[in-house]
Parts: sequence; structure tokens; C-alpha cells
Amino acid sequence: YQSHCTKSIGDGLGRQCFKKSEVECLIRLFHSLVERANVRLNNFGLDRNAFRAILHSVFGMTDDMLMNRVFFAFDKDNDNCINAKEWVKGLSVFLRGTFEEKLKFCFEVYYLNGDGYISQEEIFDMLKNSLHQQSSEEETDEGIRELVDITLKKMDYDNDGKISFADFEKAVKEDKLLLEVFGPCLPEAKVECQQLKLVKGTF
Repeated sequence: YQSHCTKSIGDGLGRQCFKKSEVECLIRLFHSLVERANVRLNNFGLDRNAFRAILHSVFGMTDDMLMNRVFFAFDKDNDNCINAKEWVKGLSVFLRGTFEEKLKFCFEVYYLNGDGYISQEEIFDMLKNSLHQQSSEEETDEGIRELVDITLKKMDYDNDGKISFADFEKAVKEDKLLLEVFGPCLPEAKVECQQLKLVKGTF
């Protein structure tokens, strides 16, 4: 079954950055994680909680809001479940994507309401989420509003009060530090397939 699954997933992936043997490894890991997560078999895949546990344990992510957003960026068919194809395709970009692919991925994570733009409210919420522990709420809100204004001045090239993908792409190409400006949503270091195999016992 898994070898048939690997072939059908490989055929449907298009451009991706893993060798066939690595895709096989990732699919084996996927099935192992699904079994360990006790997911219902009639919706075969990783639900949000299981996927967040992987982001935390394997990739060291701790931000609840951003882990939820990464889940939705992987879940292309919006069925609230990561299937094997979405798992391999998502990890291909997540771990070994080109700069352009990572740019698109980060933008998808950051525009929360699905309209294709990062709004002032979304910028505020993400920055507040990142800074919430550093000072009192009143001081934080005032400081964040100033940061939102600064961010828009730097990234909103067409001055429409929100950040389009074209705005985001232009800003990040001018300053690559802006790629994860609203919070970390990519792994800090690449995790190769062999390393992923070693962490199966974590779950």
C-alpha cells in the first residue's frame, strides 16, 4: 500500500526537493505519526493537534498562533487534516524550498483571513502575539500601533493600507531579514530525512 501511495504522491507532487527514497521515508514517517496520534481512520491524516505536536517536537516551534497558521498553509484542501501528499509537499517547501517558495509560504502563513492581503489588524495581532510577554498590555498596544505604522511605511509600496504579495516580495528581496518579520514560521535549521526518522520515538 505504501509503495503505491508513494508512486501516486510522487506523480502528483510536481516540483519538489526530495529524492524518491526520501519521499518514501517521509511517507513511512507520516503513517507512523498518524498511527501514534490515534487519528480516526475515516479521515486518514494528521489533525491540527497532532501536527502542532510535530512542529513543536521536531522543529522547536512554540508560538500557538503561528503553528495554527503553518497547519493551514500545509492543509491545501482545507479539510482540517494533513494528508500524505500535503505532508510531503509542505515539507518540501518548509525544509528545502527555494527562496521564492519560502517567500510565498511565509506570506500564506501571515495573511490570516484568506483574502490575499496582510491587513493592519493582522499585522497588529501578529506583532502583539510576538511581543505579549514583554510589557504591560497598555504599553504594548501603543508600541505595537507604532510598529504597525513603521511596518506599513517600509512594506506597503502602493500605500493602500495593507500588504499584498507584491509588496511583501519587493520588501523581502530588498531586505531578507523581513522574510519572517511577523514571527518565525520556518525551521531554524534544515532537518534531513534521516534526522526525521530518528525522532519518530518522540511522539
